[in-house]
This record gives sequence, structure tokens and C-alpha cells, in this order.
Amino acid sequence: MTSALFVVSEEGYWAEECIEPLTTLENEGVDVTVATPSGSPPVVDERSLDPEAAGGEDRVAELREVDESHPGLNDPESIATVDAEGHDAVVFPGGHGTVWDVNQDRHARQLLLDAVAGEESVALVVCHAVGILAFTREADGTPLVEGRSITGFPNEWEEDIVDDHEVLPDGRKLPYWVEDEVVLAGADFDAELDADTSVTVDGDLITARGPGSSADAAATLLDEL
Repeated sequence: MTSALFVVSEEGYWAEECIEPLTTLENEGVDVTVATPSGSPPVVDERSLDPEAAGGEDRVAELREVDESHPGLNDPESIATVDAEGHDAVVFPGGHGTVWDVNQDRHARQLLLDAVAGEESVALVVCHAVGILAFTREADGTPLVEGRSITGFPNEWEEDIVDDHEVLPDGRKLPYWVEDEVVLAGADFDAELDADTSVTVDGDLITARGPGSSADAAATLLDEL
């Protein structure tokens, strides 16, 4: 059976960016395992459940139902105890929370490396989780993202969220900007801001811009699988 490992933030994941790919894959018969940095249930960013952001009250109800009832989201594995080997895909949903935990976690970075290096596996990285690419190195020290074409959460959008002190609406200081970090690591970054959605495939690495691109990202992942 085709299987996928979802690496989800405990500090705030964006509902659509996790649940859209997760349910799409499961509806196609893919076996999904959820893992978080410590093995505690991931926390959904409540801003992603705002009806205006999510696409209406009905969609919010669907997303919240999955968040509250999905077995994997409520009883995840610890990323230190799972391997990319044996999974056909490793998925990193976005959300600002990833900048504090998933993107900085050595086990998460190893899962990404193994998925991209594997002969029969692929990685999907969405939105703020794309920041993990800036901190992931090959064995010789080369950034995994160097020379790769990617998309992700752009500075132009971040500017509309943080205040003059780069503090988010929830009061947390943003420690880094995704676009800045991946560009410094050598990525060919293009968020395709003139397009409704943005999904980029570079070998075994799929990246998605953020909210609104999740459905296309899930479809692209299925195609790659």
C-alpha cells in the first residue's frame, strides 16, 4: 500500500495546508502516518479556521472536524521514532508554527533528506515549512535547496502579517523570513505571485506557496506517486 508520513507542527499548523493533502491522499487509499517533533498532538493555527481565510463556515466546520477527530492528528508519532524509508512520500504542511519547531529539528531535516534522496520517495513541503530547506544540508555541507527551483511563502505576503517589529498577530516575534533564508541558501525561488496557485516540482522535491495552493499540491503529489 502507498504510504505517506506527515510531519506537522506543534506550534501552529495551517489547517488547509495539512488537512487538504491528508484527506486527499487518504481518499485515494494512501496510508497516512502523522508525526510531530515531540509526539504531542499538533496545534492548529486558529487564524486558519477563520471563515474568511478558510473559505466559509462550512469549510471551517470540515477542517475543525478533521483536526479534532483524525486518529493521526490526535495521537501522532514522534519524529525521532519514524523513518522516511518505507514511506512513498513525506509531507511537511505549513503554518507559522513550523519556523519554531519543524524547520529547526534535526530529525525533521533528516526525514526530508532521506525522502528526497530515496529512489522511490518524494517530499512535499508547503508554505512556511519551506524554510526547512534553508537549514537542511547534504553530507558534504551543501544546502539541499542549492540550485533547486522552489516556491513558498513570499516576503510580500509576510509584510502584510507582521507589524513594524516583525511581531505576528499572536504576539510572537518572527525569527526569520522563509524567502530570505532559502534564497541565501542558494534556491531559485519564485512564488509566482501573479498566479492563483503555485506548486513547483524539482526532481523528488515538491514545494507549494501556501494557502490556496494545497489542493494543487495534493494533486501534484498524487501524480508523482
